[in-house]
Amino acid sequence: MSARAVGRARQSEVEGNSHRRSNQLNREQLHREYARLLRENEELRRRVAERDGQIAEREGQIAEREGQIAEREKQIADAEKQIADLERQLAGRKKNSTNSSKPPSSDGLAGEQRPRGRKRRSQRKPGGQPGHAGHHRPLVPSAEASAIVVLLPQQCGHCGGSLPQEPGQVTSTGDPRRHQVTEVPPVQAHITEYQFPNVVCGQCAKTTRAPLPEEIAGQFGPQLTALIAYCTVVCRLPRRLVEAMLADVLGTEISLGSTQKAWEEVSQAVAEPVRQLQEQLPREAVLNVDETGWRTNGGKRWIWALVAQQFVFYVVASTRGAEVLVSLLGAVYRGILCSDRWVVYLSYHSGRMQLCWAHLKRNILGIADFAQNPSARQFCRDALAILARLFRLWYRFRGDLRDRRGNPQPLDRRQLIEKSIPLQKKLFALAEAHLDDADREVRNMATALFTNFERLFTFLEHEGVEPTNNTVERALRTAVQWRKISFGNRSRNGEIATARLLTVTQSCKRQQRHVLDYLADAVRCHRRRTTAPSLLPPRP
Repeated sequence: MSARAVGRARQSEVEGNSHRRSNQLNREQLHREYARLLRENEELRRRVAERDGQIAEREGQIAEREGQIAEREKQIADAEKQIADLERQLAGRKKNSTNSSKPPSSDGLAGEQRPRGRKRRSQRKPGGQPGHAGHHRPLVPSAEASAIVVLLPQQCGHCGGSLPQEPGQVTSTGDPRRHQVTEVPPVQAHITEYQFPNVVCGQCAKTTRAPLPEEIAGQFGPQLTALIAYCTVVCRLPRRLVEAMLADVLGTEISLGSTQKAWEEVSQAVAEPVRQLQEQLPREAVLNVDETGWRTNGGKRWIWALVAQQFVFYVVASTRGAEVLVSLLGAVYRGILCSDRWVVYLSYHSGRMQLCWAHLKRNILGIADFAQNPSARQFCRDALAILARLFRLWYRFRGDLRDRRGNPQPLDRRQLIEKSIPLQKKLFALAEAHLDDADREVRNMATALFTNFERLFTFLEHEGVEPTNNTVERALRTAVQWRKISFGNRSRNGEIATARLLTVTQSCKRQQRHVLDYLADAVRCHRRRTTAPSLLPPRP
């Protein structure tokens, strides 16, 4: 082998060794780099794991806080609901008969008393004012006086001379001064004893006794029987007080059971007149109707009152539903029904109606007392202003000139309708503008005014229709006072008797009849088995 070949071989060997050493160094570096990268990767994984743990911890904290927030929001919502309920309860306790549809009988110690009298103290002195027309008790005609006593002076008031003391011996001029004293004679029961001798017959020698007439079959006469019913129904005296009154005033001892029997007899005596009034109800052109609670042996009942032009009709029913109206007025009533906004009346009657403005005014006043936003208060002010102007027109139409500003003149019906048209338009626009009001009470009232608009102004066009339902509310007040004293009835017969006697007494008052005389006549007719005097209004 040549030297050159040997040199190349050695050089190639050296290069191979160098390359192996270089590859060996590169592997070591790669291992070290790989180890470093592994450490960095582990460090990064550790950091990522720590970050993930921190994120998970923070997410847990966030979820926990979100849960706490949700719980707090739920607590706040519950508290707001509780506050709203308490505010409604407080508002309900503050409501009375002046700012809601609650009856005056509910204004007791449980609620806030309604304001009475003037809000501002008047500067006028009590008593009659200058220019006030005096009132005095008129004298009855001398011919109607039970006795006339002539009082003569004993001596002259000028010269002192003696004057004759006999009316026929004196000389007088002009009309005498008249002074009357009204007195009640001593009250004493008039007892009539009826004797029935045993008369011996001259032919057969047997005895015969006259039968007991039916009109004197009882122990109490018609007048006393009627008086017991009068004290119970009209004076609203409990049975035991009637018993005590008869013993103290008349000296007549009577048992509690006898007062009840007398009361029931009067109820039977007036059954036919009451039935006639019930048959007359569907024929009436205008009826005011209302109802209130009643009790029978602790059970819930309702006493209904229907007021016609010449009579009042009562009935005690077990329901407050429309079936009572159907039984009294038929499936369809063709007259004008005046009532409040109780849903039964609105669903039963599809004809002409007059809704009570007094109820609407009290409801608006109640909204104004508890309104939370300016819009609601403005709605109430505008509605009350329209109502006040409308009623000023009504008073002028009736001739009751309560508004003395500008010396207003009375209105006829045509003028009443013409002057009320702008007010009707304003009320309609006001209701329409608040149909979507934020206040729920305002929204409900605006909806009621809007949907029942045609039922609010019937009184403007029809004779005998009043804008309020006060006439039937006054009729029910008597029943409410009786209920508070007697606590209702104990049987169905008691319910019927209550309705009959209330119907008769209130109808007599409406017709200006003497109640006690009518009841006594009814008892006399009942004992003679004849019909009691009718209470139907005379036909034109």
